[in-house]
Amino acid sequence: MPQAAVWASRHGLQSPIMAAMAISLPTTADFGAPTIPQRLIVLRWWFLLAELLVIVLVPTLADLRLPQLPMLAVLALQAAANGWARWCLQATPARGDRDRDVFSQLVIDIAALAVLMFLSGGAANPVISLLLPPVAIAALVLPGRLVAVIAGLAVIAYSILMQAYLPLPIADVARATRLHLLGMWFTFVVSVAMMAWFIVRMTGIVRAREAELAAIREQALRDERVLALGMLAAGAAHELSTPLATMAIVAGELEAEEGLADSLRADVALLRQQIGACKGIISGMAERAGVGRADSIQAMRADHWLQALFERWQLLRPQVRAGLEILGPPPVPHIVTETMLDQGLLNLFNNGADAGTDVRLLADWTDQLLIVEVRDNGRGFAEDILLLAGESPLPAHPKGSGIGLFLAKAAIERMGGSLSLANDGGGVARVELPRYKG
Repeated sequence: MPQAAVWASRHGLQSPIMAAMAISLPTTADFGAPTIPQRLIVLRWWFLLAELLVIVLVPTLADLRLPQLPMLAVLALQAAANGWARWCLQATPARGDRDRDVFSQLVIDIAALAVLMFLSGGAANPVISLLLPPVAIAALVLPGRLVAVIAGLAVIAYSILMQAYLPLPIADVARATRLHLLGMWFTFVVSVAMMAWFIVRMTGIVRAREAELAAIREQALRDERVLALGMLAAGAAHELSTPLATMAIVAGELEAEEGLADSLRADVALLRQQIGACKGIISGMAERAGVGRADSIQAMRADHWLQALFERWQLLRPQVRAGLEILGPPPVPHIVTETMLDQGLLNLFNNGADAGTDVRLLADWTDQLLIVEVRDNGRGFAEDILLLAGESPLPAHPKGSGIGLFLAKAAIERMGGSLSLANDGGGVARVELPRYKG
């Protein structure tokens, strides 16, 4: 396979049907956001800090004796487990199963909370409700069978703590009631903070996933429409080949007439040239059927590619004043091209020629991109066209069918580039294409 074809396969260039078949739900990692195990690790650090403050400050503030050393030991083990989980995710971020990681972290949380509750009053401790957030988190992100296990562990832990625990030494009933209410308030605050923080982040991931999926579906729909247009173009090319061949024969016979005036002979020669260009175009349409193949992809110097494309277009639109300016500094980059991309740029050139009487092509580049601007001296793009920016075909108009900009955008995005429209003394179509790094 040629280098350019390898580049194309690495960059996901494929037919619209293949693109549609490749659609799948993205994961959280696809959006560049922290994964769910990473979010749990961050949340757990804050929770451990809250636990530490309670263990250290409650004996002083509430005049309540707690077995601090065993509780701090549990806290240290929990912190060590959290640090180990964080190290594993950093060392091998793409490893393993996300569900397994989340499940193991939640099991550790329930076990640690159960031991802490055992050391501080068992089920009578008002913060026993902190066993609920791990169950809520599991219900949000884990499959049903694992949620059932987490819920079962929480219920078992609560049930055991009703019978087995170290009682808190509080003799005053009124004081015990006040402490119980204070503990319930603390549990409520911590639970609300944990669940709100985690659920907000989860809904953000879901929204991003839905937006990404909607964009993929929209791209698939555009590809399907481009494919349908390509098949229609192939049929039209087949039907047009016969009348064009007849026109070429008649024009040749006219040119061979001995008594033909020189002015008419020049016109007939121009007519034959244009018929030849039309035959070349429809031959390419018939071969491609609107879908680029890997063997039509090649890497070329950007200036040679643009110059050849510009000269080819000038043969079709000789009456238009046009110019090509290469602005980028040496060395000239290479660009991966294909026939659909060529046609897309030609559509932009034609749009500029239809909008005004003077078309300027400006080429520049950066370390990553080749930038081509097509400028005309017309009235500029209408507001609705700027908003659509090639997302869908435009209504037919006197100068065309309204699909040129749509096909140009599809071809450019197929090669990993982008198309943007603006008004600056006329219409400006800006094309950005990735440079070939092979």
